[in-house]
Amino acid sequence: MSLLTAPPAERFKLRSAIHLFFIRDGEILLLRRFNTGYEDGNYSVPAGHLEANEEVREAGAREALEETGVHVTSQDIQIVGVMHRRSDQERIDWFALVHDWQGDIYNAEPNKCDDLSWYDLDALPDNMVPYVRHALHNYQSGIPFDSFGW
Repeated sequence: MSLLTAPPAERFKLRSAIHLFFIRDGEILLLRRFNTGYEDGNYSVPAGHLEANEEVREAGAREALEETGVHVTSQDIQIVGVMHRRSDQERIDWFALVHDWQGDIYNAEPNKCDDLSWYDLDALPDNMVPYVRHALHNYQSGIPFDSFGW
C-alpha cells in the first residue's frame, strides 16, 4: 500500500485544563484534593478539564461554579500563563487570574476536596501539586509560558 492510499492515522490529541488563581489581599485560594485518584492529599487551585467546544475562559467560569459555588464571567478571567506539561499524558494547562466573582466561596465538591482555604502567597503549604506551585511562581515572576516534566 502506498503512502497516498494508506488510511489516515488518528491525530495526536492533547488534554487541556484551566486552573484558577483566586487572589485577594496577598492570599490565594487553595483546595486539598481528596478521593480523586490524582494527587490526593495535595493542594491545588480550582481547576478542571476543558470540554468539547468550550472556550477556555468559559471552562474557567464553569469550574469556578462547580468547585467554589461562585459565579464568574469570562470577562473576569485573565489568562496569565500556559504550560506544556508531561505527566501520565502530555497536556496543555491554562492558568488564569480571577478578577471578580459573585457569591460567597464555599467547598461545592466535598466529595473531591477536604479543605478549601486561603493561604498567604509567601507561605504556601509544602504539599502542593508540583506543577501548580511552579505555575504560581511563574505568574508571580511574570513568566507567561513554560514547560514542565520534560
